[in-house]
Amino acid sequence: MIERLAKILVVASMALLASLVSFGNLTDYGTNLQFVEHVLRMDTTFPGNANMYRAITSPLLQHLGYDVIIFLETLTALLCWIGVIAMGRALRQDNAAFARAKRSAIAGLTLGYLTWQVCFMTIGGEWFDMWQSQQWNGIDSAFRFFITFLVILVFVTRAESLHPSTA
Repeated sequence: MIERLAKILVVASMALLASLVSFGNLTDYGTNLQFVEHVLRMDTTFPGNANMYRAITSPLLQHLGYDVIIFLETLTALLCWIGVIAMGRALRQDNAAFARAKRSAIAGLTLGYLTWQVCFMTIGGEWFDMWQSQQWNGIDSAFRFFITFLVILVFVTRAESLHPSTA
């Protein structure tokens, strides 16, 4: 029982994190839009950067990119919250039922991992050379997010011990 409760609580913690990030981006849209604009423009990368052909200077595409990020963060939060509710309802059921209840949580945790790893580390960090910027470098923050999602995903997908009612 304690392992199941732990899984519910850690998924809830990630649901809360994704909810707060999404809420912050929606209620203070302009602040993090600046971050996205600078990363996509690549205007603070090293002088003479040969990768500048990758820069996106269109405000429409910058807003679209930011909106996709917010959508993914929001969907991550929703899937994790749905998983928390489903796992809570299946708390005292057999292992098969609890495993089925974890599906939305697993989807949300996976999406959270992919959002921060792919959008920020891979696309922002490597394609748009965010690592070169001293002002608009979100790699350390993205790493903290995606590694946490990944560790919790591994924990949640781990099979539970036999439930007392099935022993």
